[in-house]
Amino acid sequence: MGDKAHIHPGAAGRAVAADHPASVRNVVLVGHSGSGKTTLVEALALTAGAVNRAGRVEDGGTVSDYDEIEHRQHRSVQLSLVPVAWDGIKINLLDTPGYADFVGELRAGLRAADAALFVVSAADGVDGSTRMVWDECAAVGMPRAIVVTHLEAARADFEEMTRICAEAFGAEDPDAVLPLYLPLRGPQAPDGHAPVTGLIGLLTQKLFDYSSGERKESEPGEDRMPLIEEARNRLIEGIISESEDETLMDRYLGGEQIDLKTLVQDLERAVARGAFFPVLAAAPAAEGARQGLGTVELLELITGGFPTPLEREAPRVTTPDGEERELRPCDPEEALVAEVVKTSSDPYVGRLSLIRVFSGTLRADQTVHVSGHGLADRGHEDHDVDERIGALSMPFGKQQHPVPHVVAGDLACVAKLSRAETGDTLSAKDHPLLMAPWEMPDPLLPLAIQAHSKPDEDKLSQGLARLVAEDPTMRLEQNQDTRQVVLWCLGEAHADVALERLRTRYGVQVDVVPHKVSLRETFAGRSAGRGRHVKQSGGHGQFAICEIEVEPLPGGSGIEFVDKVVGGAVPRQFIPSVEKGVRAQAARGVAAGYPLVDVRVTLLDGKAHSVDSSDAAFQTAGALALREAAADAKIHLLEPVAEVGVLVGDEYVGAVMSDLSGRRGRVLGTEQVAGGRTLVRAEVPEIEIGRYSVDLRSLSHGTARFSRHYARHEPMPPQIAERVRAEARDAS
Repeated sequence: MGDKAHIHPGAAGRAVAADHPASVRNVVLVGHSGSGKTTLVEALALTAGAVNRAGRVEDGGTVSDYDEIEHRQHRSVQLSLVPVAWDGIKINLLDTPGYADFVGELRAGLRAADAALFVVSAADGVDGSTRMVWDECAAVGMPRAIVVTHLEAARADFEEMTRICAEAFGAEDPDAVLPLYLPLRGPQAPDGHAPVTGLIGLLTQKLFDYSSGERKESEPGEDRMPLIEEARNRLIEGIISESEDETLMDRYLGGEQIDLKTLVQDLERAVARGAFFPVLAAAPAAEGARQGLGTVELLELITGGFPTPLEREAPRVTTPDGEERELRPCDPEEALVAEVVKTSSDPYVGRLSLIRVFSGTLRADQTVHVSGHGLADRGHEDHDVDERIGALSMPFGKQQHPVPHVVAGDLACVAKLSRAETGDTLSAKDHPLLMAPWEMPDPLLPLAIQAHSKPDEDKLSQGLARLVAEDPTMRLEQNQDTRQVVLWCLGEAHADVALERLRTRYGVQVDVVPHKVSLRETFAGRSAGRGRHVKQSGGHGQFAICEIEVEPLPGGSGIEFVDKVVGGAVPRQFIPSVEKGVRAQAARGVAAGYPLVDVRVTLLDGKAHSVDSSDAAFQTAGALALREAAADAKIHLLEPVAEVGVLVGDEYVGAVMSDLSGRRGRVLGTEQVAGGRTLVRAEVPEIEIGRYSVDLRSLSHGTARFSRHYARHEPMPPQIAERVRAEARDAS
């Protein structure tokens, strides 16, 4: 599968740089939290010789020593890259978080990779969110394989897990999800559990024993052959059915023995084009062992069966002005196109950008064009700037190993790109290009914050700007209505990590405060008011009187001001002053302190004084008139209503609709979607869905998604409005 000479290893087994795309494999590890992805990465690194038997790199730390927050939370919270070398091939292992709150990191890993390993725990099975990611990969044709972990768990059953995986992932063709090896269990322990000590290769019919801590090959013995015959025949039929040689099946059914080389080649081709999905087993190495069970087989599959970057289509690119450009797929001599798939801060190096080069060659000390477009709604302003590439490096644990260049298809880190944000495109200075940003989930959990102290207030703005530059799944909102700073996150764990990064990385301590929705006020009916502002004692006097009428308007009308003064009762020059005073009071509210909207204010009459009347006096009179009109009228509180779409499995539709009704929602309809899912459309008051992202995840066991869009403001029920008014009075 390509030229295996074009690779420069650092320490044994750790790939530092590649000179040609054919010698690179980019693999993302996908699976639910606790499935064992990070442990598997460390096991692969150990087998490849990149770490010692203690699981540590030669210059200190383990490959998973990446973020202190991960150690404190005991789970992965961000994408990490571990490059290793095997059989002359550089393998970029992209370890992703399994927790739903960090799906943005998973999206970045999928963007950077050319194939995916789905890690499934034999103890936990396949969850709904993993199925959803599988469907996303299927939609774009990404090659995939499945790794079953935690075989040491009580009642772990590899054959049963293979059946479950075929059922979950092989909806169109269950025979495309089949094992390549069968686990071999050793003697039964006193607790009745027999540990897995080796594997039997179904194609090679060889036994690979890991019980000594190193892989040893032998013949399985005649007594074991009946155990594998049925599984082997099914595997061969599955491979042949995906073969590009249409005569192979007829020859096989006719009794011809297909040689092993042909089977392996057809298997690798089917895996590389995303038509066959092998199931393997893996386990970490025991203490003092050199190889974990199944890791050699997995590395062989990655290098032999997973595609090279050359087999990936060239990305769609345009100029910053939107003009289409065509690229040859993954050509190191083509125009430079690279993408920032992740931005992070290192306490020693500073800002680090993880880059995937899709075309051309990125070199140290090169000046590139940095272009970011399409994420303005997340607080990322469009930008086009030139920046100089400083050091290029390969990460490994906490260390960064310098490299002179990065060819198309490879990944590396760039230090101190001051303007580059996650999702930005790097291209040649003289030929700027732009890749469309990948799809990001909408952050729908609001986190209202305020600076803890004056020193924190001075640093808050810069800290928040850096935070959202690193994580495009987070949105920063400066709400002008509620005067709150709001971080929109994907979930509670996402919010916790954001707060901890503000504190530890940027030295900003913040307090979390209750999130407010943007309420409004309006008049329920017609009312009149008189504003009298007369002060004649001491110094220059003030004199202004105005009479107004207020009537409600349809939703979305705003404030309409009408002048019907006759006979000059209010001089022409002071009519704008009355309007200014009315609008200022409307912005402050007339009942509970929320902006007044959707009314027509008509100025009918008034009085002025030739000396003491002034602009300020009539502004005050206008405000007083509006307040008096409100005192004699019924004021409605208006709450924002969101249009919500919930995509949920059919088995949870009833629970979701019941829950929405309990939130004062109005279900507008349902729509069947492929894959046994239903789209439920409803209108729900925003005050009722502040934590809906958390509640929906619990309700649907992590399998549902929802979207929300502002629809309109409408009157709040009287009992809820009264409670809000009482809270406003208590706060004041």
